[in-house]
Amino acid sequence: MRVIAAFFLFLFSCHLQAQDDKPVVPSTSTQTVEIDTVTIDTILLDEVLISKNAMNEEDKKAFLLLQNRVYKVYPYAKLTAEKLMAIRKTAGSLKTAREKRRYMKIVEAYLEEEFKPRLKKLSRKQGQILIKLIHRQTGISTFELIKEYKSGWKAFWSNTTAHLFDLNLKATYRPLEDNEDYWIETILYRAFVEGRLVEQKAANPIDFDELNAHWEKLAQNLKAKK
Repeated sequence: MRVIAAFFLFLFSCHLQAQDDKPVVPSTSTQTVEIDTVTIDTILLDEVLISKNAMNEEDKKAFLLLQNRVYKVYPYAKLTAEKLMAIRKTAGSLKTAREKRRYMKIVEAYLEEEFKPRLKKLSRKQGQILIKLIHRQTGISTFELIKEYKSGWKAFWSNTTAHLFDLNLKATYRPLEDNEDYWIETILYRAFVEGRLVEQKAANPIDFDELNAHWEKLAQNLKAKK
């Protein structure tokens, strides 16, 4: 099943092939995963308080699977932010609307040829995470990016089609409210510290210590209610 979702780099429509992810640990030594050494004492999985030392095999598998997905799509989100800055800078230096249109067509053609084959291999869940991370890195939802560089009508239909396959182009990154986003931020934080991923600051600064304290407080409150 191919998912038509115009969400990557806000400049062209691409297809996401819905396929099952397999929790395969990356073979390179720089990406070795050690689930039992999560740097936070507790995590919330499906609203259940879990100690890092008490995670069962199913929970570890879920965390590893999410980590693999984040590792795979984060570079695309990072590149989106870089390209957005470059495109805005170049477009701002062009004098006429015609020059800007010609420039955008060149950019579209390049991006589609360069990235479409890779994006077609992403699973539906990887696409969902990519949409969130694009918002993390740019501060703008994928829907708004498409709207800005294409048209509101194009963005509307892209989002409508994406919804059929559980891809919400308006989705935003909310690590303070969304448990999975907190997991993703934890994975990114560790990856940056350990050199597994090249860090690019979020468009809206995130204080991981404050974020972690926030979720620890929620975990304590949840435990107290039991």
